Amino acid sequence: MKHKIVVVDDDAKTADLLRLYLEKDGYQVLLAYDGRQALDLARQRRPDLILLDLMLPAVDGLDVCRILRAESNIPIIMLTAKTTEEDTLLGLDLGADDYITKPFSPREVVARVRTVLRRVHEEQDKGPSEVRFGELVVDFVSHEARLHGAPLHLTPKEFKLLEIFAKEPGRAFTRLELLERVFGLDYEGFERTVDVHVMNLRKKIERAAGRPSYVQTVYGVGYKFVEDKDVA
Repeated sequence: MKHKIVVVDDDAKTADLLRLYLEKDGYQVLLAYDGRQALDLARQRRPDLILLDLMLPAVDGLDVCRILRAESNIPIIMLTAKTTEEDTLLGLDLGADDYITKPFSPREVVARVRTVLRRVHEEQDKGPSEVRFGELVVDFVSHEARLHGAPLHLTPKEFKLLEIFAKEPGRAFTRLELLERVFGLDYEGFERTVDVHVMNLRKKIERAAGRPSYVQTVYGVGYKFVEDKDVA
């Protein structure tokens, strides 16, 4: 079965060019030219991935991403002419899986689509549907975490961090590894970005963020998730 891709861009030439390259690579492509059309297509046609321009009429790309993330886990790759770290982080924090800056090569876009879809399918195919560490439960299917039975309100990137840690407890991850796995292989940000997200995650899952029981610092390396499942 062909993967279904929604391309959202208000520039018809750009949208048609991406459609041409994606169809040549075997994908079924649907086009939207503003944010409202993008939301309608996503809800009605349930695509496997969305290529989403940031600068859109009607509803802008960031709002589309925010709305879709509240409704589903459809992979989203953002297309943006904005290159500042703040703009990129905002899009990624809202739940985008990757971003590509304009101008871009259509071949690069197709390669990124392949990579994101492969990563999503690999994550879905391996491991248990949820894990428990004391009173902390991480549900990989629903993309939710609960502490003492109450749902935790995690951002998409905070949950991604927790998911990476919980799937390999005891393993020490470098900041660079976490940066690449959470924000994408080509994200040109700073390793301090990881520290900020770890700090925010600790505030939500630890009894005392200053004395973490779950996410522990490995000095000179990065971070690891505690192996002791009896932590309460």
